[in-house]
Amino acid sequence: MTPHIRTAALALAVLLTASACAKSEEPQSAPAATSTAGRQVVQTPSGAAGPTCTLDQFGGEKFDLKTATVGFSQSEKEANPFRIAETKSIRDEADKLGIKDLKVTNAQSQFSKQITDVQQLIAQGVQLLVIAPLNSDGWEPVLQQAAAKKIPIITVDRKINAKPCSDYLTFIGSDFYEQGKRAADRMIDALGGKGKVAILLGAPGNNVTTERTNGFKDRVKEKAPDITISFEQTGEFAREKGQQVTEQLIQSNPDINGIYAENDEMALGAVTALKGAGKEAGDIKIVSVDGTRSAVQAIADGWLHAVIESNPRFGPLAFETARKFLDGEPIPDKVIISDRDYDTTNAKDSLGEAY
Repeated sequence: MTPHIRTAALALAVLLTASACAKSEEPQSAPAATSTAGRQVVQTPSGAAGPTCTLDQFGGEKFDLKTATVGFSQSEKEANPFRIAETKSIRDEADKLGIKDLKVTNAQSQFSKQITDVQQLIAQGVQLLVIAPLNSDGWEPVLQQAAAKKIPIITVDRKINAKPCSDYLTFIGSDFYEQGKRAADRMIDALGGKGKVAILLGAPGNNVTTERTNGFKDRVKEKAPDITISFEQTGEFAREKGQQVTEQLIQSNPDINGIYAENDEMALGAVTALKGAGKEAGDIKIVSVDGTRSAVQAIADGWLHAVIESNPRFGPLAFETARKFLDGEPIPDKVIISDRDYDTTNAKDSLGEAY
């Protein structure tokens, strides 16, 4: 299990006012974290250090975060607990730091809207952009406009395919390939190294789906050649779609032994489908990625075998990275966080730490 450092909970959310052009999304309520639920922890680097970026290299000018106009672009509607916790973390930390002008937009899972949202934020004079990208490609119009004004961009959760310290500053998120490998290890253990497995793929067009898939497949090929991946279909990271795909799966592959869902929402949709088909808890082993409270509860209830965490609490680390950058410190091109595992040995005791 990846080490997980526990720290104090984040402060309660305080909504900040956004301008009319980039209207703030009203967040849905997220479960309150317990005192043991910690902020993200950066992995200890191994090997040689990678590329870094300083304010001088970037060519920008120093400014005070407290008085700056800061933009946060959320990619998906806040029905997914991950997105609820992510936006809440950004808002909470901005309030904690005394940032007076935080503008928050939500693309509602429409990439064209996210591009327009960010362009509007740039037009409104933001000095820092934090973006949770919907897709990894197609950001050229935004990047060109931001570069012309020397606006540093921090991407969280998903990467964009562009040049760090030029097109954007840095990426903060998990090692998605490693998450896929760890999920495969849990599936191999659950099935005793043999059986038929289905993959509920995430939404296409982003690095999270690609890397979680490749990590899982490569690990299975390496460690468990007697496991066959007999079904793959996108569930688009959505619970309803995960349920629909699993209903099809049960019909077309009635002898399936395991399901790897690339996020918890699809896994929970799969549980609904299995219940509807008369399956019992544990009949089909399910491993997923995220660490939502509902998924951890499903482990305790016997429906999920294990969950690999993907911590959405980006606020503290995003703003800490921005502060260091503005103070002239070198920033790595990617900041990789540590994630824990949930399984039957810790699910009940860890419910308060899930989001």
